[in-house]
Amino acid sequence: MRITVLIDQWSDKLEDHDPVADQVTAALLEGEHEVSYVGVHGDLRKLVDNLERSKTELVFNLSESFRDHLFGAVGIVGVLDLLELKYTGGGPGEFYMQQDKALTKKLLAFDKIKYPEFAVFSQDSDFETGGNLRMPLFVKPLRQDSSIGIGKDALVDNFRDMMKRILAIHDKINDAALVEEYIDGREIYVGVLGNSMPTAFPPIEIDFSGLPEGAPKIMSSRAKWNTRSAEYKGTKAVLADLPDELKARLQKVALDAYRALRVRDYGRVDMRLTPSGDIYVLEVNASCYLEKDSEFATSARVNGMSYVQLINEIVDLAVERHGIR
Repeated sequence: MRITVLIDQWSDKLEDHDPVADQVTAALLEGEHEVSYVGVHGDLRKLVDNLERSKTELVFNLSESFRDHLFGAVGIVGVLDLLELKYTGGGPGEFYMQQDKALTKKLLAFDKIKYPEFAVFSQDSDFETGGNLRMPLFVKPLRQDSSIGIGKDALVDNFRDMMKRILAIHDKINDAALVEEYIDGREIYVGVLGNSMPTAFPPIEIDFSGLPEGAPKIMSSRAKWNTRSAEYKGTKAVLADLPDELKARLQKVALDAYRALRVRDYGRVDMRLTPSGDIYVLEVNASCYLEKDSEFATSARVNGMSYVQLINEIVDLAVERHGIR
């Protein structure tokens, strides 16, 4: 097929992008597809022109933003829909539901899937006490991803610190604040692949044992992106050592959440497992990060699927879903 990989450009140069785009392209070329790039760099007219010129049969969507628009990823796939282009992964609805974490929790509640109790503190409303939420609390931006706005001070155990964090999110991130009960337990990620009959991959656990003493066991922005930080060096993703029965329960919850959020083609469900065996869904990530050493690709590899097979299976799923002949 003629496939266009849609990427986020970090400058006006097409080659200035996340290396994951090159990894996906290499995998598609091994699948004998004809591959080209189209970059997203804040110029909507140019983006539309380039997409129309590509004469693509399928867009492999790796774009996550448009300028500094809060719902940029939603808008990008909206453009693809308006241009009547076929593409991998989530659409505007799926991305919007994923990005609004409070809406995510309400949808999970309908299917009786456990999640941390929460309250939302928006910028244009009076402050609230958080109702019956129990300390400690985790305070983060409502609609950001990639741990943006999450530092070691995100975990609070008193009302004053909670309000400081809420104000900081309002002022510095320009977003509403999500305040949720902190679930003390093991952090587990389960990748899911498929549509009508999705498959849950083996659970991956975040090992926090290398963190400095007293550091909160959370995936902060430093732990995810600052390669020189103690948080980054002190956390690692490992295959979760779990009894078969517990692994099956985690995979079932992941599949239930995946379906509840209408995730398409592929995604990852982040959960916390308490010492008593309760499972809480933290987030549902549609079209999750596809770097070859990411938690998603690692769990696929443990499940017997190489990176090349994984990327080309995502293409096959999108082709089937769109009814492409």
